[in-house]
Amino acid sequence: MTTRIDRRMAKLKSEGRPALVTYIMGGDPDYDTSLSIMKALPISGSDIIELGMPFSDPMADGPAIQAAGLRALKGGQTLARTLKMASEFRAGDDETPIVLMGYYNPIYIYGVDRFLADAKASGIDGLIVVDLPPEMDEELCIPALKAGVNFIRLATPTTDDKRLPKVLQNTSGFVYYVSMTGITGSALADTAKVSAAVKRIKGHTELPVCVGFGVKTAEQARVIGASADGVVVGTAIVNVIANVLGPKGDKTADPAEAVATLVSGLAQGVRSARLAAAE
Repeated sequence: MTTRIDRRMAKLKSEGRPALVTYIMGGDPDYDTSLSIMKALPISGSDIIELGMPFSDPMADGPAIQAAGLRALKGGQTLARTLKMASEFRAGDDETPIVLMGYYNPIYIYGVDRFLADAKASGIDGLIVVDLPPEMDEELCIPALKAGVNFIRLATPTTDDKRLPKVLQNTSGFVYYVSMTGITGSALADTAKVSAAVKRIKGHTELPVCVGFGVKTAEQARVIGASADGVVVGTAIVNVIANVLGPKGDKTADPAEAVATLVSGLAQGVRSARLAAAE
């Protein structure tokens, strides 16, 4: 199976640069605004989009992404509407990979077979389901792979060499290295440790390794991108959206423009990563 993720990562490898992977919460702060933000991401330099599935009990998310999920749920966002967002995005962009990220509960309620069929039809390329360990691969991972959807696994600083092969067993698309323990939006990890961790993971797999958690600026993206195959940015983008919302949810500026400004800077940082490393 070859997905848009596989093709995009291969293309970037041939260009000698890492990917910029951007996360937004589907439906934050409302459906139409969220769709306009999503459409702005590839134009601003995003290579892969992670689309969050809002959930009422997001145990691994920090305050910013939790708040985004609650805004989305309050605005009426559902898993079906998140898939609809992807489908509407696909009408104008058939190349940018989309990864759905979130928790298993909404998928389980939706129904695995129905979900995978609808996800595929909506143009979804990959899944990151943070609360499904490898021991539960039969639940969703294996069916997803059979449906032609990448299943992307998280590795962390506590994933040792004994555990890593199990984590990587059915992983495809790329490996998402969470650069620190804790919740999303934490401080940036030690870049030397990140570089060593990426090298260690690459000793076990030929898959690209993308690094996330804590990247907020173009300079941080440049530093992480020097050793990683991709840089994932989520909380910083979600915060930009929150910062243009008034206390009653009214918009003080265009969220899509605000996100585009941040992502353009991040893209410049990522694109300069290998140039700086070569100097």
